Amino acid sequence: MAVESLRGAYGKTLLKLGREIPDLVVLDADLAKSTQTQVFAKEFAGRFIDMGLAEQDMVSTAAGIALTGKTVFASSFCTFLVGRVFDQIRQSVCYNRANVKLVGTHSGLGVGEDGATHQSLEDIALTRALPEIRIIVPADAVETSLAVEYAAATPGPFFIRLTRNNLPTLFGTEHRFIMGRAPLLRDGSDITLIAMGAMVEKALQAAELLAAAQISAAVIDFSSLKPLDEDILLRFAKKTGHLVTIEDHSVHGGLGSACAEFLSQQYPVPMKIMGMDNQFGRSGKPEDLYVHFKLTAADIAGAGKEILSRP
Repeated sequence: MAVESLRGAYGKTLLKLGREIPDLVVLDADLAKSTQTQVFAKEFAGRFIDMGLAEQDMVSTAAGIALTGKTVFASSFCTFLVGRVFDQIRQSVCYNRANVKLVGTHSGLGVGEDGATHQSLEDIALTRALPEIRIIVPADAVETSLAVEYAAATPGPFFIRLTRNNLPTLFGTEHRFIMGRAPLLRDGSDITLIAMGAMVEKALQAAELLAAAQISAAVIDFSSLKPLDEDILLRFAKKTGHLVTIEDHSVHGGLGSACAEFLSQQYPVPMKIMGMDNQFGRSGKPEDLYVHFKLTAADIAGAGKEILSRP
């Protein structure tokens, strides 16, 4: 299975869109090499602004430019893009329904050796609480490109959460990204594994482990986190009666919370929410961190077996 950079896919897609959309403007906060917006900057210097280490100014400026009729992408690491800029995202972008696409390229434990200060584990909880904004957490480079194209073509605020670490390619060229729709990657009848981003591949691996134990696990990619695909969520809650959600994010306010908020009012079933529980990350290689914080395929399979034991 090929492994590709989501950041690389973002940069290449921005360049493509820059050639197609004359009113596309890109902003960065002194991290263009890391976020890969430098690819756009090299060809479209007149439509690229490096705001320096001033993320609040970057997002406020992005909103102002967008309100003149432009489509604006603004990028940085998630911990800086959201954690430092919540007020500007709320007041300048979301309240004004500004055509700003926020793309964070370093999220969760996948940031690795940069450690807890850079491992954003709260960004979805912050943005998900805001009106107007849509949230996408792609599972691979193919989905990243499609999500960026969709955001560019759709008016209004977006938050696209990418990883620093490269991820296996799960989708082919035939894949189509539809906002509000969660692709079913594997059908199953006993339990449903719901994941986003880097955890999707681990959920697929966990399904194989469960299959070896004669447990049929469905796997759903919730890359479109907001709006949530309530139809497929309800359908598989009824079909399997047991759910496990997996995210490289806090268990508070993220994917698991979104699913539980809906199902608790529509069709409550036994659930296990896997993620970071009231703790910061630490420095280390991403795969070692997933082992340490019990977010491996084996851990997911174990949680699946445990949830099936509940009435």
